[in-house]
Amino acid sequence: MTDELFSVAGKRVFITGGASGIGRMISEGLAERGARVFTCSRKQAALDELVAELAGKRGFDVRAEAGDLVKLEEIERMAKIAGEHFGGAIDVLINNAGATWGAKLEEYPENGWDRVFDLNVKSMFFLTQKCLPYLRKSATQESFARIINIGSISGIENPADNAWAYHSAKAAVHHLTETLAKHLVREKITVNAIAPGLFPSKMTAFLMPGGDQSLVGQAIPMGRAGRPSDMVGTIVYFASAASAFTTGSILKVDGGSAL
Repeated sequence: MTDELFSVAGKRVFITGGASGIGRMISEGLAERGARVFTCSRKQAALDELVAELAGKRGFDVRAEAGDLVKLEEIERMAKIAGEHFGGAIDVLINNAGATWGAKLEEYPENGWDRVFDLNVKSMFFLTQKCLPYLRKSATQESFARIINIGSISGIENPADNAWAYHSAKAAVHHLTETLAKHLVREKITVNAIAPGLFPSKMTAFLMPGGDQSLVGQAIPMGRAGRPSDMVGTIVYFASAASAFTTGSILKVDGGSAL
């Protein structure tokens, strides 16, 4: 019963930004558990490395395609490629791709604001829109299709840094998650979000030079940054039967940082 409750074996999963950071943790964690993974990102080299490692060396069902999700035509193209790859149905859509931009309040540029909102919010909405036919094809009363959005505790708390657009965009992601959940629940599609705290990635590397977590550990009640297993466990919950009665949820995975 436990294995069935948390099983993602055979699930057709489309994840954006799956070649690095939290996306890489999710891609690998789901593939290891038998999911069929299709991912995209802007950098072909990172995708090639991901596929070579997970599919080539380890034999997992992982495919990838490069695309820039700030462009609507690329969003449409990626949704079509993913849907066709999975034979016309997607079980789980994970909107993970994101970007940040830091600058002083008085100097914050318009192009930085637009870049962050275009990728973190606009592309999330339109990719969800374009994937709906494939999610509807998967959805049944016994097994709803799933949309999982990656937000951030930055959209919940009041951070002190200068990533003005990022914090606002992640708050928008959380609100959009709840709105989509209300709209899509009658179509047998759940929509939930994860709000991660600090996880090692290129985006957060400046906080942990050389991988040293001692300083950030002092600021996190649990005394450490997030681990891949922390994120994978949460994704598995939302992607599996374990969360069958959950929609519109924003789940913090932050070691208590937002308390």
